[in-house]
Amino acid sequence: MSHNKTKEVYMTEEGLNKIKEELKFLKTEKRPEVINAIKEARALGDLSENADYHSAREEQAILELKIQELEEVVENAVIIKGGKTNQVKIGATVTIQYDTDNEIEEYTIVGIHEANPLQNKISNESPIAKALLGCKKGDDVTVNSPNGTYKVKILEIK
Repeated sequence: MSHNKTKEVYMTEEGLNKIKEELKFLKTEKRPEVINAIKEARALGDLSENADYHSAREEQAILELKIQELEEVVENAVIIKGGKTNQVKIGATVTIQYDTDNEIEEYTIVGIHEANPLQNKISNESPIAKALLGCKKGDDVTVNSPNGTYKVKILEIK
């Protein structure tokens, strides 16, 4: 475990359940598989020149790191709930209009582990979500992104 304070991980209940399922799979199926591969490779003899053994040990190290990472996510998970709100918060779906080209977009603000731009699910840590959080319908919001600053207007929050 890391010594620095771990931060809260925002996610939906559905997202948390997916992480828990993956963690269970890694611990109950993948871990025994890798341990078995190490045993089999060890049985082949000289470990200094045993590529199978070194490969299995490397896979084990990666697997254990992934398990630790997922355990930390589960430990620090904060469930986000949707529902009617008059302020942009994590879990809200926001309809915005871009100042530059009047294009209208709808985004759902989710935790970083559930972000999926193809489904218009953006991370609460993204520049646009950071700018929108706490704002209300009708607000003109300035977004500071790596590509420069732009403005959007909040048309709807659900």
